[in-house]
Amino acid sequence: MTNGHIKILLVEDNPGDVLLLKEFLRDVNSTQFELTPVECLKEALQFLDEQRFDIVLLDLSLPDSQGLETFVEIDRNAPLIPIVVLTGLDDETVAIRAMQEGAQDYLVKGQVDGNLLGRAIRYAIERKQAQEILRQRERQLSAVFNSALNAIAIADDNGRYIDANPAACELFGVSREELLNSSIADFAEASFDFNLAWQTFREQGQMKGEFCLCRRDGTVREVEFAATADFLPHQHLSILRDITERKRSALALKHQTEILQAIFDHIPVMLSFYDANGRLEMVNKAFEKILGWSLEELKETDVLAECYPDPDYRAGVLEFMKTPDGSWRDFHTRNRAGTIIETSWANVRLPSGFNVGIGQDITERKRAEQKIYEQAALLEITTNAILVCDRANQIIFWNKGAEQLYGWLPEEALGKDSTELLYEEISPQLESAFQEVAERGEWQGELHKIDKYGKEVIVESRWTQVRDERGQPKSILRVDTDITEKKHLEAQILRAQRLESLGTLASGIAHDLNNILTPILTTAQLLPLKNPDFDERSMQLLKLLEGSARRGADLVKQILSFARGVEGKRSIVQVGHLLWEVVKIAKSTFPKSIEIEADIPTHELGMVFADATHLHQVLMNLCVNARDAMPDGGNLLISAHNTFLDERDAKKNLYAKVGRYLVIRFSDTGIGMTPEILDRIFEPFFTTKEVGKGTGLGLSTTLGIVKGYGGFITVSSKVGDGSTFKVYLPQVNEAQKQVDIESDMPRGKGELILVVDDEAAVREITQTSLEASGYRVLLAKDGIDAIALYTQHKDEIKAILMDIMMPSMDGTTASRTLHKINPNVKIIATSGLISNEKIAQEAGDSIKAFLSKPYTLKDLLNVLHEIVNQ
Repeated sequence: MTNGHIKILLVEDNPGDVLLLKEFLRDVNSTQFELTPVECLKEALQFLDEQRFDIVLLDLSLPDSQGLETFVEIDRNAPLIPIVVLTGLDDETVAIRAMQEGAQDYLVKGQVDGNLLGRAIRYAIERKQAQEILRQRERQLSAVFNSALNAIAIADDNGRYIDANPAACELFGVSREELLNSSIADFAEASFDFNLAWQTFREQGQMKGEFCLCRRDGTVREVEFAATADFLPHQHLSILRDITERKRSALALKHQTEILQAIFDHIPVMLSFYDANGRLEMVNKAFEKILGWSLEELKETDVLAECYPDPDYRAGVLEFMKTPDGSWRDFHTRNRAGTIIETSWANVRLPSGFNVGIGQDITERKRAEQKIYEQAALLEITTNAILVCDRANQIIFWNKGAEQLYGWLPEEALGKDSTELLYEEISPQLESAFQEVAERGEWQGELHKIDKYGKEVIVESRWTQVRDERGQPKSILRVDTDITEKKHLEAQILRAQRLESLGTLASGIAHDLNNILTPILTTAQLLPLKNPDFDERSMQLLKLLEGSARRGADLVKQILSFARGVEGKRSIVQVGHLLWEVVKIAKSTFPKSIEIEADIPTHELGMVFADATHLHQVLMNLCVNARDAMPDGGNLLISAHNTFLDERDAKKNLYAKVGRYLVIRFSDTGIGMTPEILDRIFEPFFTTKEVGKGTGLGLSTTLGIVKGYGGFITVSSKVGDGSTFKVYLPQVNEAQKQVDIESDMPRGKGELILVVDDEAAVREITQTSLEASGYRVLLAKDGIDAIALYTQHKDEIKAILMDIMMPSMDGTTASRTLHKINPNVKIIATSGLISNEKIAQEAGDSIKAFLSKPYTLKDLLNVLHEIVNQ
């Protein structure tokens, strides 16, 4: 409808009624009507589809449609067009039903005039428009209600929910059906007084606030709400918002703000916020403490003028403040007390336009730098070699001590690769040094280097990693102390200690062995002289006997030689290969009752610096010991792995040091050891084996070799449970010719010789040998017996052959006593220990010569002939 012009679609099959309605409408002067008549439903629907009408006047009785269905069909196809039903007196009931279905009005034919028809048409159009507007608003409100992000809930007078939007269902954690069967009290805390709160709400009419909503799944949400009572009669509106995350965020923001404020207040550097004009807005406590002004005082103070009174200097500071690029610059700054301090500043611009000044008091650092500069001069006069290498291992500092130790002038050393300049090859110790200083920042140990002339230099080296101001590795400071002479001296001391230790140990058996070997060797030489008619077979047996005795004597000498030290050729050794060789030998030679297992990851094991032969001896000794501990069979596990000993681990063993070690483990399931035995197993000649099955030198030799490589051994054992030996090794990533006995030996002329020895076999063979060589012999078994016999025959005895070590009275004491009886007595001392020669020499002038057991018949006769004929 526009400008009072109304288009009407008249659906009427009676031409008289059509004509009559046209006349009625023509009489209405206030409104212009345009009437389009149609006679059937089909035609009406076609017109409605093709044209726009403001209203439909509908007769319900048409040729192609009757009754209420006619209205339903028209309304379905044109829901926005108002419909006025035309009915007769006999079908008014159907018209009323049509109004119930949505018709705007109905008119009874025969009771209509122009004014009534015009008014009904206008009212129908207005009502339809009003209904449509109301329907639109309802749809809008429903859309807002259902799509609102906030929860909206409506409750009745008892506080039970009668409507709620999806957001409310999501907030309460229930379905709409469940929520509409609940009351507000169902979601409140147990302590919540619902009746009091509801009464207060109804009285006040409105309420806002926060509360904790307890959902049925046990979770609790913090909710903000605004409620209005009776926004519709007996309906109460609540709008709710979940503020749980907001609360958490606010709390987190508050916490973060407190942290930032604490950092701002307590950070040990000066922080200042200033605008583009340099005006300070905020400073931290470090700023106030270092410079002396509080923020309130700074707002009334020209701080730049106070800190930098010189105008030219201040201009430079201002220029620096205008370039907030984060770079650092040092300044001389005056504090409130008037003291000049050294400061370092950087400026950063914030997105807000404010600048942040970051400052440090570097007065102490400057003093330290000056001290370092002064100390640098001292580096040139120290005797230690001090050099600094950069990250590329190039020498960047070389002091006078380094020049003196290695022979290279500074201009020759600077810029050179230290490894190429000072090492013949990259040793495992050097690799370990690089690795450890990279991991721990420091390293200390021995290194073998070379000087300018190729001479080996052994140094005690201390490496320290130097970092820049950002904490990044910058260089390595190395301090080398020359210990070449010290190491040589230590080697001599160690050799002397081994000699002393093993000499003491060897004394327990050397004397006895030599006493046994002496008569055997002498007899083997004497028999051919007394019986020149021996057949060839007998002579061969005697030579075999003599050879065996000589080999026994050589064995004793080898023990004593080992005491003096055995130098081996050391090299980098892959122990895994040696271990597998030992495993192979053990599996092929050990009894089948011993099961051998091996866990030896050869390619993963670190290298050691050792003599392979000596190391093989160590491994075999431990392997054989394990075998002997399992006479009835058992299991032997041989394994090896890498390990690192820190300071705490190193303190557990006297010989351990911090560093990487190769650990070799021998675990058996044998008889085990008592604590008493365990305490003595490394003592030389100590053995628990049966006589003839062990010398007691195996473990002591093993320990000596391992300690010589800087390693150590740990042992754990329990009787009945077996033993475990662990060897820790620091990682580094000809026979003598036989001399025939000469046949022409000097002979005696009946001289009387006193032979003094505690061993009966030695006495007897010596008596036989001397008597066969033209001497007469008296025998004494100890010093007391010798003194008694000498007292009786001192005028006849021409010489005394006396053993130094004897029970009751030893040879030294007896010699002194005999010398008192006869200052001219001639004594030949004998002993199985080389060290006893010195004892014999200290015994006095009475001892004219010394024979070391086992001695040959030729040696005895030559010495005796010389002494008797003096």
